Amino acid sequence: MKYIIRTFVIAIMMIASCATIFAQQSTSQRPNQKQRISREQLAEVQAKHIANELAFGDAVTEKFVNTYCNYQKEIWALGPRQRPNEERIKQRFAMSEQILKIRQKYYTEYSKFLTQAQIIKVYEQERKMRTRLAKRGLRGQDVRNNMKRAR
Repeated sequence: MKYIIRTFVIAIMMIASCATIFAQQSTSQRPNQKQRISREQLAEVQAKHIANELAFGDAVTEKFVNTYCNYQKEIWALGPRQRPNEERIKQRFAMSEQILKIRQKYYTEYSKFLTQAQIIKVYEQERKMRTRLAKRGLRGQDVRNNMKRAR
């Protein structure tokens, strides 16, 4: 009987020590966990997706990816978008004007190696991606808000 109890206690101690070891693993060591990509990587993936959708050649794709990434960096440099309220309306107008200037600048850059029809399609693809990402972000917010309410 003592032997069975001792074996049982040793087994429980081994299980408990294994559980603490697994709990201490960092998220980078755990398989099947999605990691977020950086803004720069996202912009590059988006540019390649647009180039693939519009069937650009290799040389045009390379130029487009570089130009699109630079375009995104300038947009990000303006700062984060702020939630609308009365105090920030003028700031939003100023930011919209800056974005328009950047878009006009990169329109001339795109015009150097894309046709007008291709540029229109680029803007359409960009809008679709923004919409998709916004919906994905809202779904994540809904889940988080529901979890907060449940607490």
